[in-house]
Amino acid sequence: MKTLEDTVCMITVPTPYAVGDVHLYILKGKKITLIDAGVRTEEAWTAFHRQLKEYGMKPEDIQQVILTHHHPDHIGLVEYLPNVEMIAAHEKSLPWLIRDETFVSRYISFFKDFYLRNGVPEKLVEKLDRSPGKLKDFPFVRVTDTLEEGDVIPDHPEWSVIETPGHAQSHLSFFRKEDGSLIGGDHLLAHISPNPIIEPPFRSSERAEPMMQYRSSLKKLKHIGVRRVLPGHGNVFHNVKEVIDIRLRQQEERAEKVYRFIKEQPAHAFDISKELFPNQHIKQYALTMSETIGQLDYLRGESRIKMEVTGGQEIYYVN
Repeated sequence: MKTLEDTVCMITVPTPYAVGDVHLYILKGKKITLIDAGVRTEEAWTAFHRQLKEYGMKPEDIQQVILTHHHPDHIGLVEYLPNVEMIAAHEKSLPWLIRDETFVSRYISFFKDFYLRNGVPEKLVEKLDRSPGKLKDFPFVRVTDTLEEGDVIPDHPEWSVIETPGHAQSHLSFFRKEDGSLIGGDHLLAHISPNPIIEPPFRSSERAEPMMQYRSSLKKLKHIGVRRVLPGHGNVFHNVKEVIDIRLRQQEERAEKVYRFIKEQPAHAFDISKELFPNQHIKQYALTMSETIGQLDYLRGESRIKMEVTGGQEIYYVN
């Protein structure tokens, strides 16, 4: 068997986001395949082109693109690649990638109702009306194939597809059983915990619970024997079980903080987010509300709190 170093090339490009640089991976073989595609900026394209050249390749050599998830720092350079025959992603990424107009309308409607029910001030919720423009800044991605749990990467059968929802409903990771290597996107990072982000329901009336999914996906990685993670951000790492245990424990500790707050006084999610994120709950309320609701979902799943609707808002109480 060829080693990981023989068959996988890491490329690192800058992003304009707080998370910093993002890693892309080239799988060498019968068909040159790119895992994730960075962000759509000239700086990212220049860095990508230069590093490809250092590996003895050029953009025209890339025939397949596989996406771990739909977030803009992972999809941006697809349209720069002239000879791509196949672009594959999870089915749940499609509404975001093809910029479906019905989805945009449903996105706004869902979050307006969701945020108001959870105590977000109306003046912040009104900004959602500008979301269509923001969503349309995402590059259009012409997905040709979908992947799900149990599939393999086409022309690279040593890499199996693992569904790892949590950070995104569409999140996929790719596992090479022979040496325990995982191309993990944003699911598991050595230096930070990814935010499990609330999304509109996909073909259902109920939203998913991304924090609960995230925990389940982490535990799945422990059970399949991952020994090395090639992440979307930060360093490659080998202490996989240790990092997973740290992430689970950190989440449980934050949930305890939420529980203590509610025990003192019943509250809606926005008030709880102020306690958790006093300097970010306004400017980054979409992320802080996702994190807060995730902790509430976890505590409800543990039967430690309950929710009641009062005056059109969801108020949380201890059991």
